[in-house]
Amino acid sequence: MNQDFSHIESVYWVFTQLCNDTCDHCYNMSGPQGERISQEECMQVIDHLPPSMGRLILSGGEPLADRKLLYAILDRLKEKYEDRVQIMLQTNGDLLNGERLDTLIKKGVTRFDIASIDRYHKLAGAKLGELAELFTSRGVSGDEVDPLVEKENYLHKNRLSWGHWGATEDMWLGGNWARGRAIEKGIWKKDPHHNFCSILSGARNFLGGYDDIPQEISIQLWRINPCCPGTLYPIGDARSEHIPDVLQRVSRSVVFRKLNNGDPWSMGEHLGISREEAKQKTEELQNICLYCDHFFARHMEALNPGTFRPLPVVGEE
Repeated sequence: MNQDFSHIESVYWVFTQLCNDTCDHCYNMSGPQGERISQEECMQVIDHLPPSMGRLILSGGEPLADRKLLYAILDRLKEKYEDRVQIMLQTNGDLLNGERLDTLIKKGVTRFDIASIDRYHKLAGAKLGELAELFTSRGVSGDEVDPLVEKENYLHKNRLSWGHWGATEDMWLGGNWARGRAIEKGIWKKDPHHNFCSILSGARNFLGGYDDIPQEISIQLWRINPCCPGTLYPIGDARSEHIPDVLQRVSRSVVFRKLNNGDPWSMGEHLGISREEAKQKTEELQNICLYCDHFFARHMEALNPGTFRPLPVVGEE
């Protein structure tokens, strides 16, 4: 585990949940009425990002559905980091055209990931050929397909690159997306043996210390999380807290150290909850993320009371 959090290898920031689509598998309920935060709040988040990052992944929602905000974010990032951080954009591609692609490249985006090539998105990949031609016309290479998983793949081969992927029965719904519309629509894969916590976008290595996957944290709007689906209580508020300070704080918690190890079933051992009991509860709930929620809800005292804010309940004001 790292001792110094002034550098983070990867930050995944959902800065808007506004979207032009309402996919059935969406874990954060993105759509035309998706939750948003203000430009001022986004600038506060940027102010609290670490001094050094390997890459920053901007996602949604659909980033291009909130273009004015996206462009303001990119301008502020360039002002703060110049070209020292790789800026990556996850988009469904529906709203991308030549003019917008030119603007994004000018503002510092060097990697584009089309995350919509599956049956859950409105166009289900129908625009892929058109996007390939568009990227080729701007000199954006399609040779480096998947930069997100391998630790060493920071895409230095090509200055500009793009790739594409989508939700499958094995990944991006299933063990991880027991959240949002996937729960509402009943399409999450009920698999208590799938430990999403142990892979990239799960909590493993969010505090660092492992060499096989990047150290990555997730920010949902302002909520700092150790994983992409998000824990029941975020570990901090990026609008008002410096992210290195938040990571330093939670690194002292045995609960979050277990999550950093990708072992959520051991979170409660210091409370007398055995791994066998935790796995039995996961079997009952049918999902590791739901077990994590169960643990957080019942053992708040183990997480330092008053430190964390619960996620809002869907439908609440």
